Amino acid sequence: MTDPRKPIFDALRSALGGKLGADDVTIMDDTLDRLGVPKEKAAMKTSQKGIDLIHSFESLKLTSYKDPGSKNGLPITNGWGTTRDENGGPIPLGAVWDKAKADRLFARDLEKFEAEVSKAIGGTPTTQNQFDALVSFHYNTGAIASSTLGKLHKAGDYAGAAAQFGRWINNDGKPLEGLKRRRAAERELYVS
Repeated sequence: MTDPRKPIFDALRSALGGKLGADDVTIMDDTLDRLGVPKEKAAMKTSQKGIDLIHSFESLKLTSYKDPGSKNGLPITNGWGTTRDENGGPIPLGAVWDKAKADRLFARDLEKFEAEVSKAIGGTPTTQNQFDALVSFHYNTGAIASSTLGKLHKAGDYAGAAAQFGRWINNDGKPLEGLKRRRAAERELYVS
């Protein structure tokens, strides 16, 4: 999101010959606060409730394994559903990690998925529970930007978006019980 105050500060900086002192910034911020000019909104982060939801479906594995729901077993996964190693490459089958590494790579992945969800939904008003559900969905599918679910949320059609979770229950064309449970939990969180 672009900071709505940036153009104002840029114009003031230009008018003052390219320099703004700390006092100038404080005075301008106070004035813009009084005038109701919004500040740049901080990027949303997944709450503990959202992290717990993802962890409940990804479950911690410390030896990499083939995806049990796909025909070809790909992608190879380890940790908390991580599919890329520290360097961004594929994880070799049988790789052994400790919990600290799994947690570190989960945090890296979560940050990436949060940024992608934020970008996909833009400035659409979003509750913490909705954001958490969308991040969990995207963590599992990678489809927030291309999905009807993401597009409906961005358009503000929250009921329509909620109805889309149940459509994402297939892997390789087959419905999976684990995906049915996950989508139901994400939908429940999204509407709560």
